[in-house]
Amino acid sequence: MRILISALILACGTAHAQPADEELSEMGTRVLDREALGQERPVRAPTMENVLSRKRQDLSGEWRYLIDPMRAGLRKGNARRDFWRDRVADPRGDLIEYEWDSAPTINVPGDWNAQIEQLRWYEDLLWYRHTFDAKPKPGHRYFLHFEGASYKTYPHLNGEELPMHEGGFTPFEYEVTDLLRAGDNSLVVAVDARHGRQSVPGDYTDWKNYGGITRPVHLVEVPETFIRDYRVSLSEDRAAIEIEVHLDGPDAGETDVALTLGGIAAAERTRGDGTVMLRLERGDLALWSPQTPALHPFTVRTEADAVDDRIGLRDVDVQGTQVLLNGKPIFIRGISLHEEALGEIGTRAMDDDAVRALLRHAKDLNANFVRLAHYPHNERMVRVAEEMGLMVWSEVPIYWEVIDYSSPYTMALARRMQAASIHRDYNRANIVVWSVANETPITDPRNAFLGVLMDDARAIGGDRMISAALNKAEKDGDQITVTDPLGAELDLLAVNEYEGWYGSRKLDQVPDVRWSSIYDKPMMFSEFGAGALHGYRERDATIRWSEDYQAEFYAKTLEMVEQVPNLVGISPWVLKDFRSPRRWHGRFQDYWNRKGLISETGERKVAFDVLADWYERKAEE
Repeated sequence: MRILISALILACGTAHAQPADEELSEMGTRVLDREALGQERPVRAPTMENVLSRKRQDLSGEWRYLIDPMRAGLRKGNARRDFWRDRVADPRGDLIEYEWDSAPTINVPGDWNAQIEQLRWYEDLLWYRHTFDAKPKPGHRYFLHFEGASYKTYPHLNGEELPMHEGGFTPFEYEVTDLLRAGDNSLVVAVDARHGRQSVPGDYTDWKNYGGITRPVHLVEVPETFIRDYRVSLSEDRAAIEIEVHLDGPDAGETDVALTLGGIAAAERTRGDGTVMLRLERGDLALWSPQTPALHPFTVRTEADAVDDRIGLRDVDVQGTQVLLNGKPIFIRGISLHEEALGEIGTRAMDDDAVRALLRHAKDLNANFVRLAHYPHNERMVRVAEEMGLMVWSEVPIYWEVIDYSSPYTMALARRMQAASIHRDYNRANIVVWSVANETPITDPRNAFLGVLMDDARAIGGDRMISAALNKAEKDGDQITVTDPLGAELDLLAVNEYEGWYGSRKLDQVPDVRWSSIYDKPMMFSEFGAGALHGYRERDATIRWSEDYQAEFYAKTLEMVEQVPNLVGISPWVLKDFRSPRRWHGRFQDYWNRKGLISETGERKVAFDVLADWYERKAEE
């Protein structure tokens, strides 16, 4: 029976008994062997490339759901079996404890927190069921592809259990060719939103970890031998284009592959392992940049299969203390944001319109860069940003001190997440930074853990800068020095700083702060910001939570920024107010992080114009 999931994803779903809390505390001193872990890189292609261009059946719509706070469906016995039993073909009568046909409905994709009031803060187990019609054809293969579900996913198709997948922000897929049947099919999916110290991220974050099938689900049809993935890279001298193609199937070896990129054609025959490398002269094909985000039509085909895409060509490099894009220095005019749609409630359901509505504010800010924090955002976010001329910082959710940096399980999970993210977005020209972490403690276990992720990113991530958002620096009065040992291996030093918001420093003292680093590398501020409730105005700009305080905070911080040596950019925190269960201030927060330059519904605060004007001046320099 052909029920396949890639080795990368299967390993991620392997059952694992997590240690007790007392065991975790003892493990905190263990340092993972970076050299040994580096001997085997994660699988490069856990999912097929560019699912959005494939022949597919979109399974979006109304699904049935059942809440399972007792987690009965994951226990041994009748409840576990009955939840996902194949009701389409099973002749038995209705179950005693529940039935799917009378269960309420929920929209997929979409988190349950935004759709169901009583589940606003629910972070446990929920079951979904969806029936769909299929017409499988002989000689074709079928894959069940999830763009993302948070956090652990237990799928079952027509009564057969598929391997569990762990991770809320990267795609995963299963080959279901031999499970799919003509006519009615029953898909049951359990999603567990719980997090812990060995999950990624951990169980304590400054954002809402929305639960559910948050991104689309597809049934993808491909020929028996199909184009699994391709990688497009610009040569170091920017004169040529190198393209690697990988076929999957019984005829993958010794098969003709033809492609066109921006009207330039090439053809070659695959090797026995199903791969082929082609090289094209770039000619006069334009390079991608924020000013001219050129995307060229791309098609790769075999006799049986074809995939279309739009490809940008660009080169990013670090020379001395400068960041170069296509050989020219560039200043990063950035803004950070979460994957959360504009609206009064907050939701992770993000279609193209929701993505464009959010990124339009970034463009109006005169930004050329978005930091997609603190996890891989949906593919549409990256692609639309590419079209709009926005460079991207892509991050994996290695966050704060709550992760067990000494756990081999957590290490393997983080590596798989990063590899899946890099694979999905490798061909996006606007990705210029792979970030391995945000605000992590300086310890030997953490240094080894992040060292492995940096090694992986360099090995499989193409010509991107490697960075991490640091938040530990040595302070001596008005002098702050970046000394984090991770900086020795980063291409781009990035620091989160909140002088004038956290700590005792007053706003008028912020411009007096002087920054330095023990590393002679380009540096950026990956975060700074202050909270403000939209509509709350005060003549006295020293009154916290007012728009006036936030605007003055930006003005004073930008004065400080102008004096920082080796500075190549900033990415303030944050574009939009976003949901955060740890923000309890009733008058001003009410479970929202209020550091946004726009409110949760899109109203712009005074500080928006302060930053937009500064960016306009920087763009003219």
